[in-house]
Amino acid sequence: MARRYVPDLRRFLGICGRNYQSLQRLLARAQRHQGDGPYYWRHQHQQVELRICVLERTPYTELLELERISDPIPHVTVPKMSIRLYHDARLAEVLTSQQISRLLPVYEYPNDHMLQPNEKFQVNMFLAELLAQFNQREWLTVNRSEESRKT
Repeated sequence: MARRYVPDLRRFLGICGRNYQSLQRLLARAQRHQGDGPYYWRHQHQQVELRICVLERTPYTELLELERISDPIPHVTVPKMSIRLYHDARLAEVLTSQQISRLLPVYEYPNDHMLQPNEKFQVNMFLAELLAQFNQREWLTVNRSEESRKT
């Protein structure tokens, strides 16, 4: 009999905490350069842009949408996710990703959509890796209002 997947809550909350800190630094830097948003970044050496929109702000939470903007690649879905920031708990959790409208904590496996039992953990880990790219690679903030005046 196969063992049922049990989430490692400590590890999951650790990733959510690091994602919160990374997003807070990223948003603070973007606000200094781009105002109230939406916020854009362009990779210096590749034709890739990322956009973060603040969809909702409340005293204790924010809802963000993060999306990769690039030329279409055949058979590849463009990464897009919604992220909830919990300011009181200092956590950032991915709520939706790709065509998954609501990520469940655990999925039975196998399932119709072939999601992994720890899909929620993996998507939050993907966000952590994406945010780490901002520290390792050369991303530039893009001021859309200045760019639109040039064209």
